Amino acid sequence: MTRIQRLPRLSIVLAFGLALNGGRGAAQVTAPPIRLTLGDAARAAVEHSAAADIGRARVDEAKARVRQARSVLLPNITGSLLQTGRTFNTATLGIKFPSAPGAPPLFDPNGQVEGPVNATDLRGRVSQTLFDQSARTRVSALEAGVTAASAEATSAGEQAAASAAIAYVRAQRAEAHLRSRVADSTLSADLLAIARDLLAAGVGIALDVTRAQSQLAGVRAQLIAARNDRARSRLELLRAIGRPLDTPIEIADSLAAPDAVSSPSEQAAVDAALHQRTDVRSAEQQLAAIRQQISAIRAERLPTLGLFADQGAIGKSPAHPLLTYSYGVQLSVPIFDGFRRASRIEEQAAVARQVEIRERELREQIAVEVRSALLDLSSAREQVDAVRERVRLSEQEVVQARDRLAAGVAGNADVISASLSLSGARTSLVDAETAYQTARVALARAQGTITSLK
Repeated sequence: MTRIQRLPRLSIVLAFGLALNGGRGAAQVTAPPIRLTLGDAARAAVEHSAAADIGRARVDEAKARVRQARSVLLPNITGSLLQTGRTFNTATLGIKFPSAPGAPPLFDPNGQVEGPVNATDLRGRVSQTLFDQSARTRVSALEAGVTAASAEATSAGEQAAASAAIAYVRAQRAEAHLRSRVADSTLSADLLAIARDLLAAGVGIALDVTRAQSQLAGVRAQLIAARNDRARSRLELLRAIGRPLDTPIEIADSLAAPDAVSSPSEQAAVDAALHQRTDVRSAEQQLAAIRQQISAIRAERLPTLGLFADQGAIGKSPAHPLLTYSYGVQLSVPIFDGFRRASRIEEQAAVARQVEIRERELREQIAVEVRSALLDLSSAREQVDAVRERVRLSEQEVVQARDRLAAGVAGNADVISASLSLSGARTSLVDAETAYQTARVALARAQGTITSLK
């Protein structure tokens, strides 16, 4: 029997092939799919993920704190309008008004209510700090905090990129599993066709047909599960890159590992990671900001010098005001604050020690992550080579078993056994290639180059 004669019997495989399109009809597609590579997914997460957006919002928050602190060093201009009416007790004035001999006193000695005295006061006031070293140092500390927040935002974006890259690899794995199950379906349908042909020719047995049907049913169940897994992995990928969940996407990269692998030396990879990782820079900037804050607290012991002036019009009514003014230079010298500054310095010094410990631990953790990723990458590469050989031998076993079945010298039990072995080998290859790509992403994350992935 020729291959062309068997094609009509493979209509069930054509139905299974719809799984590659998720079971959707062409009329349901409203937009062309977005073609995504691994690097595209990582960079999209940096731009659109919630974690990256929160990081950028924290940078804006830090910049606002700098502007607030700098306002102390800028002129302060206020205006006021005061309309008052007041009565008072003459006995509380503290002034004795003399009267002519024999004349009654001007005011009752026991006091009397006078007024109301009405006044309208329209005034403007300007004040300017001339010297405040603590405020200047505090601004510098907050500016260092902006740099630290920027590094944290970049680090958050890289973490989101790493999550998106892992989600992309999972989507690749689901695609590869689905293709493997479709290939298994094709093979199972072929075996069923052969068994039926042999039975019709009188050289086969019904048991072989039943076995082939049972295998095809099992593969169909696996295909349904693979299709569902692919749909779920795409939802996770869209969520990771911050896209609407109904966005059509196309996985552009192949899961297969390259034949040639060039890995950096462990020490070179660790040195590059310590230089490039944004979380290391963030810890360094946090430490610098804390030290600046300590300097700002110490500078509070220094005198501050300021200038103030106000001018306005005041009178009993708005129709008859008189211009008045006041101005001055104020020097403030802190003398004793109940050891409050010393306690704040101790508090910040303790925080600085914590950051130093975290930074040292982070550097050690980075070295472990890089070395582990290199080990996983090398091991996964070897596993891919080994499993590829297994797939090659399993395919050869299937061909030999099919030839024996077609020749009528054996039943299809050997073919089914060989096809199951091939299916397992294909699954193992997908898992090995997934492990390789995952290790590749882990190495890029450990080195701080996740957004540079191709």
